[in-house]
Amino acid sequence: MSVALTFTAPPPGLDPLVDFTLRSVPGAEGLYKLEANDNVDKRMFLLDAAVYLPAYHPVLSDGQAQSLGLVSANDAQVLVVANPGNGATTVNLLAPIVVNTATGSGAQCILEGQDWPLRAELGAARA
Repeated sequence: MSVALTFTAPPPGLDPLVDFTLRSVPGAEGLYKLEANDNVDKRMFLLDAAVYLPAYHPVLSDGQAQSLGLVSANDAQVLVVANPGNGATTVNLLAPIVVNTATGSGAQCILEGQDWPLRAELGAARA
């Protein structure tokens, strides 16, 4: 699978880039590589929260949902940034990447007033 995504604002650390391609990693359900179209060296690995974190249900603000053009929660795919490390992979639950599957619009949404960790160990986050 390969899907073109346009971010409503550059993801943190990737300014000024907004055009990306989301590619599935063969043999790893729900694991994706997000690559900048203009610079393939700018990429990150994302996990589909529905696959890896079924208990994770972040709440977007009305403004975040509007900026993505979300009409229904069913149109939103929630992805989390995965950070492989020595011994453990962590995921950022405080700032998921939300994709409007109907339009290909995406944004990294910082969740205000929610108690999600910035770096949760993947195994611990799944519990």
